Amino acid sequence: MNRNDLRAFGTTLAAYLQPQVAALLFMGFSSGLPLLLIFATLSLWLREAGVERAAVTYFSWAALGYSFKFVWAPLVDKLPIPILAKRMGQRRAWLLVAQLAVIGAIVLMASSDPSTSQGLTMMAFGAVALGFSSATQDVVVDAYRIEAADESLQALLASSYVAGYRCGMVVAGAFALYIAAGLGTTAEHYIYDAWRWTYLCMAAAMLIGVATTLVIREPVRRRSSSYFHDATDYARFLLLFALVVGTFVAVLVTLWGSVDGAAAWLSSNVGLHAALALFLGQALLFGAALALALIVARLSIAGRLVRRELVQDTYIAPVADFFMRYGSRAALLILLLVGFYRVSDIVLGVIANVFYFDMGYSKEEIATATKVFGIWMTILGGFLGGVLALKYGTARILMLGAVLTVATNLLFIALAGAPGNVPLLYAVIGADNLTAGLASAAFIAYLSSLTSLSFTAVQYAIFSSLMTLFPKLLGGFSGQVVDAFGYSYFFLGAALIGVPVFLLVWLVNRREEV
Repeated sequence: MNRNDLRAFGTTLAAYLQPQVAALLFMGFSSGLPLLLIFATLSLWLREAGVERAAVTYFSWAALGYSFKFVWAPLVDKLPIPILAKRMGQRRAWLLVAQLAVIGAIVLMASSDPSTSQGLTMMAFGAVALGFSSATQDVVVDAYRIEAADESLQALLASSYVAGYRCGMVVAGAFALYIAAGLGTTAEHYIYDAWRWTYLCMAAAMLIGVATTLVIREPVRRRSSSYFHDATDYARFLLLFALVVGTFVAVLVTLWGSVDGAAAWLSSNVGLHAALALFLGQALLFGAALALALIVARLSIAGRLVRRELVQDTYIAPVADFFMRYGSRAALLILLLVGFYRVSDIVLGVIANVFYFDMGYSKEEIATATKVFGIWMTILGGFLGGVLALKYGTARILMLGAVLTVATNLLFIALAGAPGNVPLLYAVIGADNLTAGLASAAFIAYLSSLTSLSFTAVQYAIFSSLMTLFPKLLGGFSGQVVDAFGYSYFFLGAALIGVPVFLLVWLVNRREEV
């Protein structure tokens, strides 16, 4: 290594040691810890408790809060929390409240035994609450990250955030499984108390995020709304939000039971496959609930519940700003890329732990391979993605990540044909997680570059919500697809749906180069 290389390495290391970059490591931990408590770790708990595979993957929809967080992101961006906002600042106050809500949701899940009907219902409420509060935390962390440093540091901030995020996943994944296994619960002998104490330990681990919030400084806000004048404006805006969300939830709760009957009718009278019919029925229900919620919003605005200018400034202005900066055609291409870039990765991830369980691996093997070795490979990939993005540009690393994601997902077909093969498990997990870290770091940096400093919380929430919405909706049906076609065909399909992303990356990059 010559002197120039040493100097470049020293400069990169110094950049990673900056306070903002270090803070993002711990904030990433706080953001990453709740995720697996809804996905992989929870899926193993539910399977041990005797919950059917299709029902287990439905629980991934509890994390749809991540995909709809753009709806309440303006509340986080605009509404100050009484007392706390004056003492801590807007971002830190919301971050503290979100983290305390995360802890409360985890405690609620710990208090619910899914082996009973009542416990499973309470678990569902706890999982939804965890998804909502964790997504709120992400809104604040994303805004903080973008406001804490200029664009030249965003790739490093993103890679530090990814590293912390994955460390949080190690704790919520590997350590949680080690604790549960150490307390004696197995597939053959389910012990509720073992899982209860496991989740209580995870709630305690969130105190790392709380401590970070109390230590960091409030970033400089670039813009504030000129339409919020007093407490009445805030109260009316909050009431509008409650009406819209309440309408959406009420429609889902009221009509959810009718979806199975409609799906059965489509399957028997139209000839649709049962899984496809159920997917269409539930997708139509989501669409109907969303449409009715929007109607309620329009009627509320027309009835002057809130001022039209306030809604314009909060919801419409961030979208209009994005389209104005990029133009309609380029903006639509970018949104398509954002919505589909991680589809292959997320759809496969929903059922991954259930797959390992069905292949005969023990909790300890799953924890060590996927949540220790795999997460460290993801962290390595994250730092590698950050460095490569700085050297070669984000656009090239986006394409590399897209190609590698499809290639590594195909490796799971080989793993499905070799149940219990531990060396192959490590090889597949290593390749998949290294790729995930690289692609995630580049993609987070790319999303940050799209965000205007005038609308940090709202615009980034829209991008990150769009990034996960379609993949998570598809992922909820992964258990049914596996039941119908088997794991090998599922993994093939999960890889193929990532191929169109190549074209989207190429088209977006070509337009930006013109």
